[in-house]
Amino acid sequence: MTVLMETALPLPLFSRGKVRDTYNMGEHLLMVATDRISAFDSILPCGIPGKGVILNQLSAFWFKKTSHIAPHHMIEVVEDVSLLNSRYPQEKHYTYPAYLSGRAMIVKRADVIPVECVVRGYLAGSAWEEYRHKGTINSVPMPHGLKQSQELPHPIFTPSTKSKSGHDLPLSPEEMLKLTGKRLAQELEERSIALYSFATEYARNRGVIIADTKLEFGRVDGINGNLILIDELLTPDSSRFWYIKDYQPGQPQPAFDKQLIRDWLIEQGWDKESPAPMLSEDIIMRTAKRYHEIYQQLTERVTSSLIDTLFPPA
Repeated sequence: MTVLMETALPLPLFSRGKVRDTYNMGEHLLMVATDRISAFDSILPCGIPGKGVILNQLSAFWFKKTSHIAPHHMIEVVEDVSLLNSRYPQEKHYTYPAYLSGRAMIVKRADVIPVECVVRGYLAGSAWEEYRHKGTINSVPMPHGLKQSQELPHPIFTPSTKSKSGHDLPLSPEEMLKLTGKRLAQELEERSIALYSFATEYARNRGVIIADTKLEFGRVDGINGNLILIDELLTPDSSRFWYIKDYQPGQPQPAFDKQLIRDWLIEQGWDKESPAPMLSEDIIMRTAKRYHEIYQQLTERVTSSLIDTLFPPA
């Protein structure tokens, strides 16, 4: 399969993240989800086939599904590149590349809130490591005797810094208030938990646990403007998904995220500092299939022309 690692469009580059290349279109932005994948804060030298299309399509699905809870930045998904060529012409005789179909999204501009809004319903990942050593999560004391992967009594808001490079760092309630102020901190927490609670109920009816998720927000029309969801929403890159049928508290769970890749890199003895090694073909394809599987499980879209092009039905 073809893998898209980087884009080059005749538009001003607005930003280039670990996965998304975003371009300035004047009033709006064009956000393109590539097939890049990162692990331990490093972008790997190989991509995951179809990953960008699935991330873009799944985010669009959730933006529409949760719009009654929080407005979002999505204006339109570029399902067919002819939409760009007809409505957003650039240079004379230039046509946008076909690879944008399915993986690009036209979005509103927003002033980014410099906080990663993490909501946890289960004790996993970095939260489990902190609890195991200190009995706290984001510096907040938690009940004794909790197990790894155990469902928490209620979803908790565990924000972190939004780092452009390196690790995001947990924010204690006091640090959050200093960064955002009381009113915005409260609004971010309420919106984040409401979105997570709605999504977990929806996913549970489809056999999936959302153990935790990371949300990003921005403001339109300046500092006092409306708060909207930005970036991506409830994808395998921003969320921890488990099957209900496989769930067993007290141990790590099989997940629909990058854990396959992280485990493989650790097994190879990578020091997490030097350039990351090329992934094996087996790991690449197994990861691609996991992304595809959770997309189908959550959306119940067994057939989709864009997805089927990448993953033909058996």
